Amino acid sequence: MAMRIVASRPDPAILRLPWHLPLEEWPDDVVVPLPRGLSRHIVRIVRLGSSVYAVKETNDDIAFREYRMLRDLQRMGMPSVVPQGVVTGRESRAGEDLPAALITHHLRFSLPYRSLFSRGMDAEHVPTLIDAIVVLLVRLHLAGFYWGDVSLSNVLFRRDAGALAAYLVDAETGELHEAVGDRLRDYDITVGCENIFAELMDLSASGAVQRPIDGFAIIEHLRSRYEALWRELTDLEEFGADEMWRIERRVERLNDLGFDVDELDIITDLGGDTIRIQPKVVDLGHHTRELRDLTGMTVEDNQARRILNDIASFTAHYDLGREDRHVVASRWVHQIFEPIMAMIPPDATGKLEPAEVFHEILEHRWYLSEQAGHEVDIHATARDYIDRFLTAKPDEAITGQE
Repeated sequence: MAMRIVASRPDPAILRLPWHLPLEEWPDDVVVPLPRGLSRHIVRIVRLGSSVYAVKETNDDIAFREYRMLRDLQRMGMPSVVPQGVVTGRESRAGEDLPAALITHHLRFSLPYRSLFSRGMDAEHVPTLIDAIVVLLVRLHLAGFYWGDVSLSNVLFRRDAGALAAYLVDAETGELHEAVGDRLRDYDITVGCENIFAELMDLSASGAVQRPIDGFAIIEHLRSRYEALWRELTDLEEFGADEMWRIERRVERLNDLGFDVDELDIITDLGGDTIRIQPKVVDLGHHTRELRDLTGMTVEDNQARRILNDIASFTAHYDLGREDRHVVASRWVHQIFEPIMAMIPPDATGKLEPAEVFHEILEHRWYLSEQAGHEVDIHATARDYIDRFLTAKPDEAITGQE
């Protein structure tokens, strides 16, 4: 049987991989020593030229189904890994059949949840982990995606200005619907609570955290946070015609949560005395889109919020309030952001994402300023942070150039 590769953007280098070997036997000169999450499948991370991929063994039908599902999620703008292709018809040198393989792009600067705990996260940070899962699950449900296997192991996390952003990794049980009904949403939440409880208890028992994790409190946090966010994004709100300001207030609340309202359903009664509003289309990324429009930078939403606040401080400090915002943002990039990024030594560029480095520098400036009794220069802060802290951190990015 001939080997077959189906790929969205063919990479000829994929042909050079040792497809005649089971993944667990792939040699060290192919496999990248990158942290991997727990999986029911064999998974390996490989570097090919300038690209890094995750390769997962599974059967033909599941591989093609997940490949197409991930492509659909990408088209919808959902936070998930990007599919590269599917390899079928694999055979060993002895002619034995080998499993199909799903290939996805490695998500740079992402980590599985266990690796976060090995890099300093502790029991007190678990709610931050859960909040990221909640935002991901709500976004998927709003888009009509029923997950079917919510768990920490099926997610990769990226740092986001002190918070975390979650990305779907495993979509093989997922289904796309016109809308995800209450029954399916509740099932996803229930499965998520069961899986995450078990994962956290296993993590605690392994000694990976210094203090015990209250699993029951965490799953209650997951359910309550999900329900609160879902209500805020979808609930019908009714008020009198003399309270029209509540429309703008609802939109502002969603913007504060990081969501943009793309469509709002506004209904009045025949006399125009009662107004009912309900968001119809919402999507996370309000601050990300605003920053991208101003600077061209694409970062996570909390990182964007932090950078926008610093641009606002820069505007006030130099009395640039009457200038065009794009001009001011460009000055900030050239005077603040780019010089700071240029300070980072080449062997430290894989430690953290640039926007996360900048966030930590801002945090460090607050600490230094508190000690000094006055605001410390941002460039002096950056040099101190890079020398004392950044260079000591473990790498969180593996690239083809390393």
